Order: sequence, then structure tokens, then C-alpha cells
Amino acid sequence: MIKQDLLLRAVVPAPVLAAGVFAGGFPLLAWATGVVYVLALVLLTEWGLRRTGRGTFGPADWITFARALLVGCAAALIASGGFSLGWLVGLVGVALLLDGLDGQVARRTGTASEFGARFDMEVDAFLILLLCIQVSRTLGLWVLAIGLMRYVFVAASWTMPWLTAPLYPSMARKTVAAVQGVVLVVAVSALLPFSVTFAAVALALASLVWSFGRDVVWLARHRVEHPPAARIVAITRATLRRPLGYGHNQAA
Repeated sequence: MIKQDLLLRAVVPAPVLAAGVFAGGFPLLAWATGVVYVLALVLLTEWGLRRTGRGTFGPADWITFARALLVGCAAALIASGGFSLGWLVGLVGVALLLDGLDGQVARRTGTASEFGARFDMEVDAFLILLLCIQVSRTLGLWVLAIGLMRYVFVAASWTMPWLTAPLYPSMARKTVAAVQGVVLVVAVSALLPFSVTFAAVALALASLVWSFGRDVVWLARHRVEHPPAARIVAITRATLRRPLGYGHNQAA
């Protein structure tokens, strides 16, 4: 069963990403992006399953996997350079619409897990980064700050472990996270005047800086270098029971 699950994760992405490369016009960079993405997706999901003691995907994980494939197609399109914006907006739009469905399925089927939560979060984070890369081509490299902010946060946590402590539930954090995706998709679509798009993306970045800053201050004030294990388990379980989204750390 485990081998069959791994085989499906290795085989299914090929035709999906090939379609994305086809839409982009078959440039070498798009092919390379697709191949690297598939390898990374299969290897990292297998590593994550083993690390968390899981053998196979649950029903919600397959939904997240489908979203990851859409993100991979978007990556191939962006790498190709010459593509129809309609293809990219469509792929990203479906991926964003499916966000949250995997969490609902996980809770209703009783299969919520640390792996599933992290998988969902990483797909969201990479999608935001891809959108930032595309938008930065017209608005400037400063847009990349939106997509890179979480990765900088994670890198900082390697030297400051207290940043990995579970965060408190926050509707404001979820709202800010959702705004990033919506604003970036609108920016990619080029439907609005340049000045309006620039202002919207700048405000989205400002709100994200505020959100990250607020959480960093909270974590610093409640710093616990080695939190009691029971408290971490309790907060993590509570986190897995509520909707998940693009957050700052594993418990966001």
C-alpha cells in the first residue's frame, strides 16, 4: 500500500506538469522547472511522511497534492516567460479556491495531522512566492519581500528557536494572509491601472510587515526557550482543529 501511494505521487504529476509546460510553449527552462519541481515534491512529501511517522497520504493530503500540482504548472508557466496571463490566473485561482478544502476534509474525516498542516502551509507559501516573482517583473523587485518574508522568518528561527513556539489564534493574521493571495492574483491579471495595482500591493506588503512584526513582538514577550512539552502538544492539537492557512511558522 505504501509503495502504491509513493508510485501514485511519482507518476500523477508527470502528465499534469507536462500540460503546464505545453501551455507555456515548451521552452527548456519550463521543462527543467517542471522536472525539478516534481522531484522535489515527491521527495519532500516522502521525507515528511517518514519524519512524522505517516505511511501514506490521507484524503485531505491528496487535495493538497492536487493544489501543489497546480502550483507546479504555474511555476513552469512563469519560468517559460511567454504565456497567456489567462492560463496563469486560472491555475492560481483554482489553487486558491481549493485552499481550506483540505483542512475541512481533514477535520471531517478525523485525519488532521502535523504533516498535512505543514504540507498545506508550504504549498501556500510557495504559491505566494511565485506570484511575487511574476508581479515583480512589472512593479519591481521590492514585491519579492512578500514572498520571502516567511522564509526569512523560518531562517531566523534556526538561530532563535523561540520563534517556532505556537502562535495564538488570530483572525487578523488569517485575513492578512488571504489578502496577499487576492491582491497578487489581481496584480498578475493586469486588470487594474498600474498606479492602483502598485498601491494595492504596497498596502498588502505593509499589512504583512505589521502582521509579522506583531507576532514577533508577542513571541519575544512570551519567550520560552524550552516550552513544556504538554503545552506544545495541547496548542498544536488545538491548531489542527481550526482552519489552516498561509502563516508565519508551523503553528500559524
